[in-house]
Amino acid sequence: MKDFNRLVQEHFGALGQDDLAVIHSYFKEEKLNHNEKFTESGQICNKLSIVKSGILRVYALSEDGREITQWLSTKDFFVTELMGFFFNQPNRWTIQAFTEAELLSISKTDYITLCRKFPKWIEIEKQFIIKCFAMMEDRIFSHLSMTAEERYNRYFEQHKELFHLVPLQYIASVLGMTPETFSRIRKRKAQNS
Repeated sequence: MKDFNRLVQEHFGALGQDDLAVIHSYFKEEKLNHNEKFTESGQICNKLSIVKSGILRVYALSEDGREITQWLSTKDFFVTELMGFFFNQPNRWTIQAFTEAELLSISKTDYITLCRKFPKWIEIEKQFIIKCFAMMEDRIFSHLSMTAEERYNRYFEQHKELFHLVPLQYIASVLGMTPETFSRIRKRKAQNS
């Protein structure tokens, strides 16, 4: 894992050592076993975490019972269910440890305390939410403007290791394509290599 301070600064902007120490004091070590749930659909997510190691899968069931994988969260990524954590609404997504995972987590209660005791956090939080929004906007744009093969290539370049660690249907789902389309692209790539 990247140094906690550097990782927080990458996501939230430049902060002094004293500010970083305050923030770090609210995050606690947590471990999840393989298949253990971080939070479930219908519940209200009560924590925000940084993934130190492992892989967490963010997924939901469609109306026809199909699992839709929205994201695979890996080392150095933040993970939470935004609607549950920030808006106290029932989660749309289930987040589950695909492997054993180590996290640095802040509970909703401690998060509220941090906001109250550390007024600067409101600006920091705003930067975090803007980054989340920009990342989602980028994903939507790629789904609307790129071909399935272009999305595959881009994701492969950014997350090569996942192609050997998780079932490929999860990656296909993240990319908004059927497993069959994903397989055809993968086969074509292998033939052209």
